[in-house]
Amino acid sequence: MIETFCVDLPHGITLSCRASGPPGAPLVILLHGFPEAAFVWDAILARLAGRFRCVAPNLRGFEHSSAPAGALAYRLKHVVADIVALAAHCNRSAGRAAEAPLAALVGHDWGGAIAWGLAAQQPDRLLRLVILNSPHPATFLRELQHSPAQRKASAYMTFLCRDDAAERLAANDFARMWPLFASAEGEGAPDWLTDEMKENYRAVWRRGLQGALNYYRASPLRPPANADDAILSLAFEPQAVTVRVPTRVIWGERDKALLPALLDGLDAFVPMLRVVRVPDASHWIVHEQPALVAREIEAALAG
Repeated sequence: MIETFCVDLPHGITLSCRASGPPGAPLVILLHGFPEAAFVWDAILARLAGRFRCVAPNLRGFEHSSAPAGALAYRLKHVVADIVALAAHCNRSAGRAAEAPLAALVGHDWGGAIAWGLAAQQPDRLLRLVILNSPHPATFLRELQHSPAQRKASAYMTFLCRDDAAERLAANDFARMWPLFASAEGEGAPDWLTDEMKENYRAVWRRGLQGALNYYRASPLRPPANADDAILSLAFEPQAVTVRVPTRVIWGERDKALLPALLDGLDAFVPMLRVVRVPDASHWIVHEQPALVAREIEAALAG
């Protein structure tokens, strides 16, 4: 059974959450991406509920969570602070020390970007990391700087940063949104995108898209607009982006926006790495193969 509740964090942000499992069980937090919301984890929550306390928050800017104005409020450090505070709340509610590490942090898409950042910056906050189709910042930067194919695949980010993107995406029953879920260019709606699932998305999107789009506006990682673009001279200090916790990366290789080359050289930044490639899955692997995703999360937790 999926529980829903809101958590008021000490720094003034409220996160609406979905959860399953006994409150005292090992804590797993699952982070969604764009243009989704916490409900996309429901099938995973149900599969893991017997052994773990699984909490899937709606990130700031999504669903009923706080949606502060302005892109700066969506910088990585602020969203990471939300997840750290949520974990502390869940730990205290279970009678554990607030700083007790998560059994695992799981992230997809933007949720993965947040998870990469938290794991690199505060490794003592988690025992394991699980990433689904979300590039490590160092390999993403490399590909945006040097790969024409990845720049083309990421071109949609430029549109999402437009001032009028929210209005254009919402027009005509979100006509520009539904094609995002196609597994490949020219394909129609996937089987998992049922009428009921569409209504779940509409309910989230009708509350506004500006917060969700602010993640793109706040990030320095986007395709260069010209030869003088700042991203072309951007560099990360290796120690700032190295993840020193056991990490399992699950990657649908049919992802049309995030190409498999993003996995190349990943072990240089993630010493304790296991990569699970799924040739017949796309970016939307959580919907396409929830049983596989749940099994891999369980395998990571058992490792």
